[in-house]
Amino acid sequence: MPPILQTENLTHIYSVGTPFERTAIRAVDFCAQKGEFLGLIGHTGSGKSTLIQHLNGLLRPTSGTVLFDGRDIHESKQETRNVRFQVGLVFQYPEYQLFEETVYRDIAFGPRNMGLDETEIDARVREAAALVGFKEKHLDRSPFALSGGQKRRAAIAGVMAMRPSVLILDEPTAGLDPRGRDEIIHNIRTFRKETDATVIMVTHSMEEIARAVDRVVVMNDGEIAMSGTRNEVFARGEELHGMGLDVPEITRIVMRLRSLGLDLPPDLFTIDQAAKAILSLKGGRD
Repeated sequence: MPPILQTENLTHIYSVGTPFERTAIRAVDFCAQKGEFLGLIGHTGSGKSTLIQHLNGLLRPTSGTVLFDGRDIHESKQETRNVRFQVGLVFQYPEYQLFEETVYRDIAFGPRNMGLDETEIDARVREAAALVGFKEKHLDRSPFALSGGQKRRAAIAGVMAMRPSVLILDEPTAGLDPRGRDEIIHNIRTFRKETDATVIMVTHSMEEIARAVDRVVVMNDGEIAMSGTRNEVFARGEELHGMGLDVPEITRIVMRLRSLGLDLPPDLFTIDQAAKAILSLKGGRD
């Protein structure tokens, strides 16, 4: 099956021809398959944000191509506009972009820009609100009266309401407390399950990568340094460390226990997984 989203030899240079010229990404061949949950990681300045802003046409390549369902997203202005509804991008701290009088109106903003009728807009608002755990009482509130986590969920719901085929989120849990982070990850996973959309999540949290994604793409110095399953990527811990990254803490513990002779599987990425595996070993000895 061809990728739903793909870049070919993608390069972007900022401030071309000036003393501030800087190559942010170079010759990047990236792809995302329909329905997969992909994690995009890399240290600050590795090119992650530049890459994702190409995926729905916010940035034009200096060279190379971006394809959505096999078509160049810049082949026409209409194609670029259509792709921006199909590839939804949630920026970091999206709650700062809330501006309407009510949560309902904020969530409805995207669908209304699509030119949908009011009946369809209403259906999409309520669907997206349910996906992020909002009840009817939340919709009439001012978004500025919500808690920090609720504001984040309202902003994400506004993108979900456009029913994108691809949902891209840039550090969606940044700045939230543990409960807020868990809620956001749960909402994203629910959206993916209910819609079969492709999800691309940029994050610095290796624990979130371990819990949520199917595949990991690692960027370093404007290029893709590695790509694979969580197990394949986390097995290259020394290389990750050299890029300013690390494996989840529980994975390091499991690796140490394995080195001491415990017969634990290598693909344990969460505390719950590790606890069950260790308890099963204890039960086997009893």
